[in-house]
Amino acid sequence: MYRMREEKLEVLLVHLGGPYWSRKDAGAWFVPKGGMEKDEDEFAAALREFQEETGLEPQGPFFELGSVFHKSGKRVVAWAFRGDGDPAALRSNTFRLEWPPKSGKFQEFPEIDQAKFFTVDAAAEKMHPAEYEFVQRLDEIVFAREGERRDG
Repeated sequence: MYRMREEKLEVLLVHLGGPYWSRKDAGAWFVPKGGMEKDEDEFAAALREFQEETGLEPQGPFFELGSVFHKSGKRVVAWAFRGDGDPAALRSNTFRLEWPPKSGKFQEFPEIDQAKFFTVDAAAEKMHPAEYEFVQRLDEIVFAREGERRDG
């Protein structure tokens, strides 16, 4: 999701929940995403995961942003749409994790514990480096299609 504020492009990013990410900030913000169900196409998975992780319903038109690869080899495919919402109203799904490790105690954690809009420049500092390429591609699309300013 992206929006324009004061003639600047802002993108919605999410911070992963759970104990492994709780004290990380720089490089710990991502585009909302998740896994595909069996026989689900990539676009349908992207829409479903966005809604599950944010509680916001994505509304088109959608712009395909292609794919990127994390160092681990994980392939991420993304689409963008113009919209707005209150990141503080985030309603994420949860996951169950044994915590502390090997304790036999399980806890529920939100998949996403925060969502915020960032300018292009701020996203460069906060995002996982592999996924920042999506923001660069979106900036090109927004500038070409909407004639918006590209200042970060």
